[in-house]
Amino acid sequence: MDISDIAKKLGLDNNKLLIRKAAEIRRLCDAQFDSSIIGVGEICKAVICMEIAASRLQILFDRQAAIKLSGMSEKAYSRSFNSLQNVIGIKIKLNVRELAVQFGCVRIIKSVQNVLSSYKERFLSSLPASRRANADFTRPVFTAAAFYLCAKKQKLKVDKLRLIEVCGTSESEFSCVSTSMTDLCFDCVGISKEKKDAKDLKGNRDLLDVLPRKRRLEDGGYLSDEESSCYKRHKKMEEAKYEDWKSTVVNSIKQNPEKGPKRVIQASLNFPKKTESKELPVDL
Repeated sequence: MDISDIAKKLGLDNNKLLIRKAAEIRRLCDAQFDSSIIGVGEICKAVICMEIAASRLQILFDRQAAIKLSGMSEKAYSRSFNSLQNVIGIKIKLNVRELAVQFGCVRIIKSVQNVLSSYKERFLSSLPASRRANADFTRPVFTAAAFYLCAKKQKLKVDKLRLIEVCGTSESEFSCVSTSMTDLCFDCVGISKEKKDAKDLKGNRDLLDVLPRKRRLEDGGYLSDEESSCYKRHKKMEEAKYEDWKSTVVNSIKQNPEKGPKRVIQASLNFPKKTESKELPVDL
């Protein structure tokens, strides 16, 4: 399918500059590699070239219509788009301020810039001197990872898949950069997870304090000194309550023996024996 036909189906046939730019990008793809190797057909390649040209010229582009026209799923289209863009060497320029406006997180602009500068400084310091000159922090994946981690730190909702799509990278690369940035800049973007103690929770507090320790002790588990003393103290209290109840019952029986439990004696049953009747001889 020709580029002009793709543009007509997408409603962009009036923009001749866009069509020429998309045709140029398509010729570049054909000259550098065979797109069928990465699973991109001719129609899908033409659609992707049209979107790349639109993004370079800052022209509005309906991506959902493009995905429908390409005949691929949204995930497969995004993966093919990123692969094709990386192969032909087209880099996306990602600005922190534009990204914040697009996702509605303007208040984290300063935090993202600070995280990026701290990450660059700490990452370079961890590299040997011979490799520092080759480090490239201009890729948009670093900006996207810092933006996502700062938003997560301040509990702002950001669509991760959409962010990966905007920066033109893969999920694996985004996760790798995010992990590295979290390790090096944990003081800036790290989130400490605090586990609540069961003693602080309201409701069934006695049950939480007693039964789990008792089960662990019965199963042969190990109890700390504090838990062991708590369990022994509770057990002694139960034994003391039982002894008090026992002494109260015994004293009440001694004082009022009539009211005490009476011993039940089973009566013997005497049934009358049957007398054997002797048959008299009959005289004929």
